[in-house]
Amino acid sequence: MHFISEQLLDDGVLERAFTLGEIPGILWTPASASDSAPVPLILLGHPPLGLRKMYPRLVERARQAAADGFAAATIELPGSGDRPRWPAAEQARADLRHAMEAGEPVSDEVIDALVLPLVDKAVPEWQAALDAFLSLPEIDGPVGYSGGVISIGVRLAAVEPRIVAAGLFAGSFVPRAVFEEARRVTIPLHVLLQWDDEGNDRQASLDLFDAFGSEEKSLHANMGGHTGVPQFAGDVAARFFTRHLR
Repeated sequence: MHFISEQLLDDGVLERAFTLGEIPGILWTPASASDSAPVPLILLGHPPLGLRKMYPRLVERARQAAADGFAAATIELPGSGDRPRWPAAEQARADLRHAMEAGEPVSDEVIDALVLPLVDKAVPEWQAALDAFLSLPEIDGPVGYSGGVISIGVRLAAVEPRIVAAGLFAGSFVPRAVFEEARRVTIPLHVLLQWDDEGNDRQASLDLFDAFGSEEKSLHANMGGHTGVPQFAGDVAARFFTRHLR
């Protein structure tokens, strides 16, 4: 991991941009973090829209994590932002737009082409980044994952033992294969669903929640569209991570 810039935010949070090979990312640590007092970590997932576009929402989530005594980190997803173009992913997104604009059902083939290659590429990168984060003296476990793409979160929760709790954002298409992976997830889960999300298959989100093998799982559904998440939903998620990372 190579840090390329840093700035101290007005609430004492240290924000450092880094590269891990060709992967850009951002790490936020609270003022309380030190070599002698390392803090837990929350990985911040996000949709493949690019870190620059997602930054305002990511830094807000990172500030909340820091206020609760946690470091937070994110990485750029494959094919997004300044990373090399990924023609297959661009074609899959174009096929998805065509189906939705035409009012046609989105086929399993389009969903698989859109999501599964992204999961296959992104999850090993998240794991490599996690290796790097936990090598820093000011960061220690336990580790949580928060956000979307939900299929990435499902895979990470199923295969990465260092992640002990996950807050997942419903609102992206889910391949059928991911439902089988969800049955292997056993860590505590907090799932957020916007009931009127225009881009989300609500029933698929409910079916995925039902498929999770976790003994402790909660579904928090709020009225409104994809960007209408109420402030108190974030407060509930923060309490979930405080409960499981402390």
